[in-house]
Amino acid sequence: MTGRQRDKYIDWLRAISLVVVVVWHWAFTILEWKPSGPEPTSPLGFTSGLWILTWLLQVLPLFFYVGGHVHLLSWHRAKERGVGIGAFVLRRIRALALPALFLSGVWVVIGAMVTYTFEVDWMWRVVLLVLSPLWFLAVYLVLIALLPVALWLHRRYDVLALIWLGGTALVVDVLRFRYDLDWVGWLNMIVVWGLAHQAGFFYDRVVELPRRYDAALLWTGFFALFGLVYSGIYPGSMVGVPGDKWSNMAPPTFVIVALLLFQIGLVEVLRPAMERVLERPRWRRLNEFINRYSLPLFLFHTTGMAISLGLSWWLFGTLGDRIPPDLVWWLERPLAVIGPLICTAPVIYLFGRRRAPVRQTQDKAVGGSISSRHG
Repeated sequence: MTGRQRDKYIDWLRAISLVVVVVWHWAFTILEWKPSGPEPTSPLGFTSGLWILTWLLQVLPLFFYVGGHVHLLSWHRAKERGVGIGAFVLRRIRALALPALFLSGVWVVIGAMVTYTFEVDWMWRVVLLVLSPLWFLAVYLVLIALLPVALWLHRRYDVLALIWLGGTALVVDVLRFRYDLDWVGWLNMIVVWGLAHQAGFFYDRVVELPRRYDAALLWTGFFALFGLVYSGIYPGSMVGVPGDKWSNMAPPTFVIVALLLFQIGLVEVLRPAMERVLERPRWRRLNEFINRYSLPLFLFHTTGMAISLGLSWWLFGTLGDRIPPDLVWWLERPLAVIGPLICTAPVIYLFGRRRAPVRQTQDKAVGGSISSRHG
């Protein structure tokens, strides 16, 4: 097949990466209520070996990778219409920042009202937990602001930009772990996620590579993960786990670079099968539906979760989880998403519908991506 057509697979990857984060938060967040308020923890801290699942389920590297590709395509289309880079960046920042700021403002007001009306000191901790998943949107906004620099690096140095960013991430880890300069690690919030975003500029080239290169990326990332984790320097989990000496995510370590390679290889190995699946009418409609609501779902999913927990406490007097999680807790995991989903849906209906036009505009920007290869 020749020519260019809409890349439905990139739509799927972008949306499903957000949905995986949402489901993870709903199903696998353990809350312990203490006098100071809710304390979140993870079942990974109580179950040996379960951390290996985070190599697949920690999908933020993939999200930033897809975001880089979408922004490059969107910029090319905007440039053809005569839009300047400054106007393009401001429009992107405004489209993403305004809903997040609105949500944050509402929760700050709720926190203040509940704290001073009912003298509930731990309410601010609830507000922090509800808004904490938005950290990656803050990083994403910084990367959008730095898009002119990223585009210049891509034009001027091409793949060398990725190598330099990866090398910088490794140097930061050496300074952090070898010389105990903990503050330096926070530079990797921009370096590592900036690398993932910059890698998205090479998406079309990766898609065009023969399939053996997909497997090469997958195995390179896998062996790098294996070596880094079993070196004893880095934790095995790609999310923070209570009891680990540090987290691979806060701030990100060089391990996330290896995870990025692994996940890029994996999604490209799966591409031929998934492209066939997404051509089916039912899957095509599902893909469109998830893409329409994935970002509003992410923005409001912790709000829905908080409402669900509040209703559970009000109606049944239950608040918090069993620690450590037992067999019943694990069997309840498929049901654990129902309450937050039911409570999130009306919030999206009331406040998230304005996001639809923006999402449709972004989806159009994804159209025209390369669709033929693997011959």
